[in-house]
Amino acid sequence: MYLQCGKQKLDLTRPVVMGVVNVTPDSFSDGGKFLERSQAVDHAQQLIEEGAAILDIGGESTRPGAADVSVDEELRRVIPVIEALAGRGAVISVDTSKPEVMKAAAAAGAGILNDVRALLAPGALQAAVETDCAVCLMHMQGEPRTMQANPTYGEVVTEVKAFLLGRAQSCRAAGIAPERICLDPGFGFGKNLQHNAALLRGLDAFADTGYPLAVGLSRKSMLQKILGRPVGERLYGSLALAVMAALKGAHIVRAHDVAATADALKTVSAIQNEGL
Repeated sequence: MYLQCGKQKLDLTRPVVMGVVNVTPDSFSDGGKFLERSQAVDHAQQLIEEGAAILDIGGESTRPGAADVSVDEELRRVIPVIEALAGRGAVISVDTSKPEVMKAAAAAGAGILNDVRALLAPGALQAAVETDCAVCLMHMQGEPRTMQANPTYGEVVTEVKAFLLGRAQSCRAAGIAPERICLDPGFGFGKNLQHNAALLRGLDAFADTGYPLAVGLSRKSMLQKILGRPVGERLYGSLALAVMAALKGAHIVRAHDVAATADALKTVSAIQNEGL
């Protein structure tokens, strides 16, 4: 399996790591640490050296309760970083829902449009069509400010899968080739602990769709509920979730701790594929 990311073809025969680069003051885990361009670029380069196949550049926090960011401010934050990182080997992903940012990021060298709103914002789908980027379609119940207030599902796996397949079909109908489409069930985005656990147990249902599957479990609040640990002490729990996801068929694992996650996924692949 592969994902066509602009001119780059991302090999997904084995799980890969998407390293997180938040150019924000308020992201839940590392807000403010890489707000300056030089800090973000240096951090991203370190993630490449640690084994990240993808760098996910975000200029607007989507944590619960996060405030909106203007188009101009988001562009100011992410475009210089993307320009500096393009051509360094890793596929560049931009974490955005804004069509203006999508088009500018693609022009700057991004190969993936990673959208928590699955291209539902006005103009977003058409913006994606006008690029040659891959699209990562994520499920979110509600909006970032309110999504964790009282998420409710009848059958979470069935409902999330149906939504994502519907969005994938809309993308294909608009002219986006299937090899440019990736699905993400959206752990923690309008889901409580029970919903997240059910999605992880049922993850193979998403892997069976034929589309690449991305997951974001790193340092999530579900680990605080399970372990009682603050954000900076969730490495081992994050690795456990990453391994579980890989064993269930995840192709892309979004992570803050890239070196440890890359080692964990490499170990899973070696055992599964007898690559010893």
